[in-house]
Amino acid sequence: MTNKVELKNNESKINMGFIWRISLVAAMGGLLFGYDWVVIGGAKPFFKPFFNISADTPWREGWANSSALVGCLVGAIISGITADRFGRKKLLILSAIFFTASAIGTALAWDFFSFNAFRLLGGLGIGLASSLSPMYIAEVSPAKVRGRFVSINQLTIVIGVLAAQIINVMIDKPTPTADDVRILANPQSFKVIQTEYEVAAKAINHAQQFSDDDAISFIKEIHPDIAYLPTLDAETHSEEQLEARKKTDQKLLSDYILNSWNGQKGWRWMFAAETVPAGLFFLLMFFIPESPRWLIKYGKAEKAKKILEKIGGLQYANFEVADIQKTVQSEDGSKVRFNELLESKMVRILGIGVFLAVFQQWCGINVIFNYAEDIFREAGYTINSTMDNIVKTGIVNLVFTFVAIFTVDKIGRKPLMLVGSGGLAVIYAVFGACYYYNVTGTVMLVLVLLAIACYSMSLAPIVWVVISEIFPNRIRGAAMAIAVSALWIACTILTFTFSFLNKSLGAHGTFWLYGIVCVIGFFFVYFKLPETKGKSLEEIERELAK
Repeated sequence: MTNKVELKNNESKINMGFIWRISLVAAMGGLLFGYDWVVIGGAKPFFKPFFNISADTPWREGWANSSALVGCLVGAIISGITADRFGRKKLLILSAIFFTASAIGTALAWDFFSFNAFRLLGGLGIGLASSLSPMYIAEVSPAKVRGRFVSINQLTIVIGVLAAQIINVMIDKPTPTADDVRILANPQSFKVIQTEYEVAAKAINHAQQFSDDDAISFIKEIHPDIAYLPTLDAETHSEEQLEARKKTDQKLLSDYILNSWNGQKGWRWMFAAETVPAGLFFLLMFFIPESPRWLIKYGKAEKAKKILEKIGGLQYANFEVADIQKTVQSEDGSKVRFNELLESKMVRILGIGVFLAVFQQWCGINVIFNYAEDIFREAGYTINSTMDNIVKTGIVNLVFTFVAIFTVDKIGRKPLMLVGSGGLAVIYAVFGACYYYNVTGTVMLVLVLLAIACYSMSLAPIVWVVISEIFPNRIRGAAMAIAVSALWIACTILTFTFSFLNKSLGAHGTFWLYGIVCVIGFFFVYFKLPETKGKSLEEIERELAK
């Protein structure tokens, strides 16, 4: 990668190495956001029995998945109140503290309340970082490459997601099926077809690879009459019998997991692993400068000029300082005028940002990450194969984020958003049909990967790029926080309602509903979204304020 890039609007050169360094450090907030956000998906099968979360207590599952989201919302609100007053750097350091405390506390959680309290604390870190990291990167990046650098924040989110998925798989010990547990607890009661010894021997050998002595001892104690029961045939047994067998299997497997290494310690290490990057983020944040645009707003033009000189040389710094001052010269930097957000022109810009933020969540992709276990189980996968499939989704997510990084400053924001919303609408139509007709296996996995690929190259990174660009310098922190708060409210609603929608509409109806949302988003983007490619933040502000 070259270290200098020519700018078209003046003769100076930008120092790509310096921008990469400070952007990557700021984007570590995104990495922790991604890790903290997704780690719960892999840990959930193992902490659910520990905290007595079952199908009969959907509110407990909803709160376990949503508590961090409440923290996200509060963190975003805090950033809105404080970012324009105290700057970007200090609050990013605060988010690093929250991430670290949450990782340690969640790993040590002793009951359902403490678990959610520390998850909420991690959500505060996410809320701050999700607003401040892309905003900081947008404010230090030159116009011609701003889309690429802001997309780095999405890349680190994806890396955090993939890291959580890989670490979960590395920590997780393979989990048996309910029938494996029966065989392990009482091999003598194995009753497949007694004359086919080879079949029985294979089943016993298969079950033995999952043995956890403590868990099996517990099963023998509380299920002394346990026996292997052959799988019921849907054609010869009533629906009530099949449902009763399903509940029995779930209870047996839940008891096994509760007393296994996964259920006692494994899920704790999944959360604890976040401590390493969180601590590193905290230390590195002390070595990056404050946002030059925030410094100029507060009358510290000389400090800002030195930072901008490092980015693009003296000529670039002089040009940028003068241009930025034009947008804030009439403002008192010590005051943040929130009433400006109610001006008609600002309401229009805010409306675009809020809609895009909500749309990014209500397009439905995040339920695949948060409820991966449920989605893949309904598609016919076991816990072990689900864990492998989750890693595949992370790899696809990472690969297609690079597509956005390399195209956002060439193709533009709007075309990528149209491809994403239209593509997801089509994929969800097929996805719902497959659920409706009970299609399982590879086809469903392929559709999930296609949906994630489509989202990763469009809505996921581009929404963050756009909402970090379109708000005026003088109130960017407050306006960005409103958009991000709307995003987290939408995400909380999405996550909390998925279980209920899935139960009332079925998986097919739920994804068809998300498809309708994508169609609405497509037309909004087509008619309302302005193109911001290649324009400075000050140019965008002047154009949108007309």
